[in-house]
Amino acid sequence: MNVIQPDVVAIFNTSPDTVEMLRIVIEREGFVVVSAFTYDLRDAVVDLEAFVRQHHPRVVVYDIAPPYQENWRLFQHICSLHELRRTRFVVTTTNIEQLRKVAGAEQRELYEFVGKPYDLGLIAAAVKQRIGE
Repeated sequence: MNVIQPDVVAIFNTSPDTVEMLRIVIEREGFVVVSAFTYDLRDAVVDLEAFVRQHHPRVVVYDIAPPYQENWRLFQHICSLHELRRTRFVVTTTNIEQLRKVAGAEQRELYEFVGKPYDLGLIAAAVKQRIGE
């Protein structure tokens, strides 16, 4: 008997409160949520590749906070992982204009930007859209 497992959504953010708010909203949509703090990924406190192999997220909600350049580089590294080649991304940020400047021509159709203040419903809708692609 095959049991259908719910899709996994990974949240990478710097704020415990934001992670918890997003967890609640996204879990209400029927997804399983796993999370890690971006600074733990950057400092290798969390083994990113092991995390991805363990959880196999379909979507990653990634927050790019200041310093934008540093967090953009981390995001690029995450996107380059072979294990995440089919993963969709929803990127959140405090300053969408600054992020667009940092991202420049490297913006890909693989993800979308959602600015702050967060509209949790908009983020949940973006996750659902990415799952359906």
